[in-house]
Amino acid sequence: MELEIYQVDAFTDQVFGGNPAAVVPLKEWLDEQTMLKIAQENNLAETAYFVQREDHFEIRWFMPHAEIDLCGHATLASAFVIFEFVDPSLDVVHFSSQSGPLSAKRLGNGSIQLDFPTRKPEPIAIPQEVFESFNYKPLEAHASRDLILLFESEDQIRSIQYELNSLKHLPYLGIVPTAKGDTVDFVSRVFDAVASMPEDPVTGSTHASLIPFWSERLGKNTLLAHQLSERGGVLYCEHKGDRVDIAGHAVLYLKGKIYI
Repeated sequence: MELEIYQVDAFTDQVFGGNPAAVVPLKEWLDEQTMLKIAQENNLAETAYFVQREDHFEIRWFMPHAEIDLCGHATLASAFVIFEFVDPSLDVVHFSSQSGPLSAKRLGNGSIQLDFPTRKPEPIAIPQEVFESFNYKPLEAHASRDLILLFESEDQIRSIQYELNSLKHLPYLGIVPTAKGDTVDFVSRVFDAVASMPEDPVTGSTHASLIPFWSERLGKNTLLAHQLSERGGVLYCEHKGDRVDIAGHAVLYLKGKIYI
């Protein structure tokens, strides 16, 4: 079997920036074990698969160790592949997913805007494990799928040091230090204590929680975000009640074939 594969850097307009995702278009779904093995072979944070139906695309996302219910950068990468290679006549792509309907729209500046469900985090007590894991103490903790940790400053987010072993048993996918930005509205970093790569470069799905969090705190619905990983990424965000818009650029790094 031969499968097309694309590797796209998402939330950046420069190769070697943003978050790389593999995208594998399919005619019909492969079995889950094969999709997981391909994701393991790719060894990226996410491999996205999609199947085209009459008026939409079914989409799924796999980390090297498990399927995930929502992924922003791999959805952005998938939309880029559809717009550039699958059906360039489209201006909007509709996806169906484990997290419900999603969409991606071309914008005039060359970026792509994602429409995702909001995942507003709720305040909780700061888990004791957090105090053992970072060199700074967070001010607050809020939880949804991810654990959002509010810190004092952008400088703390940039210079944070971490030891994630004690966080492995917490019931959250991502551990997300965040703070008000110096030149943008907010900054963040995203850690996964059980992943092969402990820090994710740019995490669109986490912004489904960060956007409502910071929209309420800053009193504004349109926000500019910067994820402060080594590769870095810029996200143009809008809070729309039970939905969020997350926009960014994408650039092709690789196109090839998988032989299995």
